[in-house]
Amino acid sequence: MTRRMKRRYLFLHVVGDQSISEGALMDTLWKAIFQLFGEYGASQARLTLIEYNSQERWAIVRCLNEALQMVRASITSITKINDKPAAIHVSRVSGTLKGLRRKAQVQD
Repeated sequence: MTRRMKRRYLFLHVVGDQSISEGALMDTLWKAIFQLFGEYGASQARLTLIEYNSQERWAIVRCLNEALQMVRASITSITKINDKPAAIHVSRVSGTLKGLRRKAQVQD
């Protein structure tokens, strides 16, 4: 019998002076996870970008519940994006995308 994988959705705020592309954001997130937890840790996270708004500087990403603390720790270790000072803050976490949007007051 297979076990259902529980997911968590994270609402992130990107802080910095530069505009950041989707690709640069995800590269930075993956790089932080690899640096702290290695390949095995990164494979456990199953990190996925759900939505990104570069003008308002927020993103929604999904990870597995078991890897939530690992992903949060990796995000806090980020100090640069594209070799320029930046930070990413986790604002909200939810078990459903609908709940996260309601908590963060994001419209579809």
